[in-house]
Amino acid sequence: MTYVLVGENTYEEEIKKSRFIAIASPVDTVEQAMAFIEKRSIPDARHNCWAYKIGDNYRFSDDGEPGGTAGRPILQAIEGQECDFVAVLVIRWFGGIKLGTGGLVRAYGGAAAECLRTARKKKYVPTVPIECFCPYAEIDRFKARFDDFQVRIEDEEYGAEGVLWKLQLPEEQIQQFEESLQNMSSGQGWLKS
Repeated sequence: MTYVLVGENTYEEEIKKSRFIAIASPVDTVEQAMAFIEKRSIPDARHNCWAYKIGDNYRFSDDGEPGGTAGRPILQAIEGQECDFVAVLVIRWFGGIKLGTGGLVRAYGGAAAECLRTARKKKYVPTVPIECFCPYAEIDRFKARFDDFQVRIEDEEYGAEGVLWKLQLPEEQIQQFEESLQNMSSGQGWLKS
């Protein structure tokens, strides 16, 4: 089962006098992930290490730590917590005691995992884009059913006879959604993928 974050979460820990702050945020695109990392990075910290995972897209950075000791463990924490569509930034202020490569892997991976473990999450439901036409007379009645079908409105255009919605809808809901639309609109509404 895959999970997505409901909102941003932060976790802080001190390990051998080094301070680690992990921040996790839901993201939908690479651009959102990079904007989050840039916005939340702290320039005066020693290291701002990060990873993101968006479907099959992923990337990570050690930001000056020895190769493979920060970014990859953060990505492994994302995968270990079964999260997707998420970016995690772990900020480190060096405390004067070297942690070694194993210690860095445990510190970065552990902070990221704990941040994700304590975050509010929900089950990820893949959606597909569809277009839906609904006559004016049925808009309010039909829109009231959107939560039942886990529908998300991406765009809406009002025309002479009704509304054309661009929606995101869970794939397994499409048939029931279409039947409901047909019944409420007496066959005047339609869907297309």
